[in-house]
Amino acid sequence: MAADPRLRDHSPDLWRADLGEVQRGLLSSAVRCFAANGFHATTTRDIAECVGLSPAALYVHFPSKELVLFEVIRAGHERVLAHIRDPAIVALEGSAERLRAIVSAYTVWHARHHVTARVCQMELNHLTPEHYGEIVELRHQTNGYFRGAVARGVADGSFAKVDVKRVTRAMLSLTIDLVRWYRLDGPDSPEQLGEFYADLALKLLAPDGE
Repeated sequence: MAADPRLRDHSPDLWRADLGEVQRGLLSSAVRCFAANGFHATTTRDIAECVGLSPAALYVHFPSKELVLFEVIRAGHERVLAHIRDPAIVALEGSAERLRAIVSAYTVWHARHHVTARVCQMELNHLTPEHYGEIVELRHQTNGYFRGAVARGVADGSFAKVDVKRVTRAMLSLTIDLVRWYRLDGPDSPEQLGEFYADLALKLLAPDGE
């Protein structure tokens, strides 16, 4: 499964530094299995065998399959939020310049980590209520960060007088949807997609006459 180009990305870079090599390997195996087959269709045997372990060995490192999923989804949401909150982006003074950087960075991250990002979007409902609530809070923070960037530009006249919530939802949907089809060996690099989607985002907000 690791050789499948559709499941090849930079997800292994996302796992916490305090996890051991075996745990990180299990997460890398699990995220590919979840992306390819879905949470329910993936067995602990599927996850463990991809790293040369017995199914029982998984439980030494993760008490349940759901906790593996939670670790993957939490890592994805925390890492992308930190990525778009980069101090270099926050320091940008112009509203249009800042939003361009945010949308571009968000798109690039999703393209580079499209396997984890797909699991974050498609398998979220399989978390326990407690874990689901933790992820929803991270999603609220991401949405709020985008809304704040759009509202700032509307307030200072850089953007048209738009419905901030609706436009923000459209931007997020546009960038996230690439996880359904993107491949690193495709025609567009993550950076090219980032620039393209950032241009589209600013066109949604262009003041009349521009």
